[in-house]
Amino acid sequence: MNNKIFSITPRKKKRTTLLKMILLCLLFFVLVVSYLFYQNWLSGQPSSDRIVEDFDGLEQPIFYENVLQSYSALGSGEGLKLPIEFVKEQIDPNVRVEEETGSVIITTANKVIHFKTDQLTGMINEEPYTLQFPIEVINGSIYFPIYHLLEFYDLKVIESEETGAVLMWKAGDSIQWGKVVSEDKTQSLSIRSEPSIKSPIVQNISIHDKVMLLEEKPSGWYLVQLESGYQGYLGEEHIVLDELEIIPKQMKEEPNVSWSPLGEKINLSWEAVYNNKTDTSAIGEMKGLNVVSPTWFDLLDESGNIENKADAQYVDWAHSQGYQVWALFSNSFDPDKTSAALSNYDTRMSMIKQLVSYAELYNLQGINIDFENVYLKDKDNLTQFVRELTPILHEQDLVVSIDVTIRGGSEMWSLFYDRKALGEIVDYMMVMTYDEHWASSPVAGSVASLPWVEKGIVDIMKEDQVPADKLILGVPFYTRLWIEEEVDGVPSVSSKTLFMETVQGIIKDKKLDVQYLEDVGQNYVEYKEGNTTYKIWIEDVVSMEARADIVKKYDLAGIASWRRGFETPEIWDVIDKTLNKRP
Repeated sequence: MNNKIFSITPRKKKRTTLLKMILLCLLFFVLVVSYLFYQNWLSGQPSSDRIVEDFDGLEQPIFYENVLQSYSALGSGEGLKLPIEFVKEQIDPNVRVEEETGSVIITTANKVIHFKTDQLTGMINEEPYTLQFPIEVINGSIYFPIYHLLEFYDLKVIESEETGAVLMWKAGDSIQWGKVVSEDKTQSLSIRSEPSIKSPIVQNISIHDKVMLLEEKPSGWYLVQLESGYQGYLGEEHIVLDELEIIPKQMKEEPNVSWSPLGEKINLSWEAVYNNKTDTSAIGEMKGLNVVSPTWFDLLDESGNIENKADAQYVDWAHSQGYQVWALFSNSFDPDKTSAALSNYDTRMSMIKQLVSYAELYNLQGINIDFENVYLKDKDNLTQFVRELTPILHEQDLVVSIDVTIRGGSEMWSLFYDRKALGEIVDYMMVMTYDEHWASSPVAGSVASLPWVEKGIVDIMKEDQVPADKLILGVPFYTRLWIEEEVDGVPSVSSKTLFMETVQGIIKDKKLDVQYLEDVGQNYVEYKEGNTTYKIWIEDVVSMEARADIVKKYDLAGIASWRRGFETPEIWDVIDKTLNKRP
């Protein structure tokens, strides 16, 4: 009896233990499944974390084309001011600041606007102009009133009362607007820092609010910006495309229409004037010529005073011949005087006023700027001078042109010209395609071989983007007699400048055989006297026709010759026929 009872107890305990294990496993399974369900549920819940946008610590952040700038605005409403560095970087890189005189200069196609810091009076084309708000120097930085920026530039500006942020666009910029939508009309939607519902919230918005759409993400999100400046991501299901706003150009300055002879090319010749008046009675017929440019005005000193050699009788004669007069203004090729005269607004404007006065006094039709031998450091100052000069001369209906060399070469011969900027400003650019081989060249050669000339013109059109209809091909009416000899056993090269008539006299007197050099596009002679060799790359009807053909080939504005008096009479006829013959 006792043995029977003893044998049953262990089996019951085993079944109980097994049952407990099964229950524990079931409980564990339920817990795991519940946890997984919870995690899955949790993963689908949007984050409620928030971040505070501080706009990189800027008190009044500025956005240009929706991009945060590194500058802060000051003030609000009509008194809102923007740092001049931002204005220069994003609105107009040509705004000029001269801290020594407290000057801020804006140039447009037709206006030169001059401001002085902390003053309520400015000048537009040297006429008084009253400001509502001054340009101010605050904590060492210049701030420009938005009120006056809007007078001279086509801008759209949004200023946020909430954050103080300033959002800005220029004419031609576009804004893609979007409307915020949701099935739940009361729902507040969240702009998030990244394209994920798990990302922190930047800002909450309501339905029917407008946002600016900056970028569409493949994951189904839009990068948007609010008028408060806040940027973040919103699901595309909450966006409906709205208006594409193109910032309009509202200010319409009448463009200057450059003078050009009707149905013809410009045919200009420089008239070199030194101490004596030009004897016009000795000037023969110059067929096809339509512009003369006498070298009348020279920079006299560092204050910008101009020496005047103009001659009213010469103007009367030129007009009687049907010629326009574009008087030349030279910097006297003095780099130090030039540097000082270009260095500030007052001296530049002094030169401009003198030129305007002379143009009116002598009834001129244009001014030709010939600045050579200029320090590279004055490159921007020269461009600024032309930028200030052009609107004021245009106001007087004067043609503005400038002489430049081809690209390349030394700093003070070529590199100081900002041809691209100058080409955007002036009416015409005379390219002095000479001297390929200059007076003291170590080797003899052409003053301007045809391939060298053509490449120089093409480079300016291609690299500097100066349009063909602004380019005038400068050609030499002179050449050089090259003298090659040995001096004390050392080879020596020297040269003498020759007029065309002189060269023809040498050829005739010495009975020289002229040969045509295909590689330079010119006639050539060479002769010896003892151990000395003489070489001449000839300027004549052959070379001039070839040069005029370059004008036709690229449809340039015309041709300009240095200088009147160096040519033979038949040159005028060949240039005229080549320039104006019909294809």
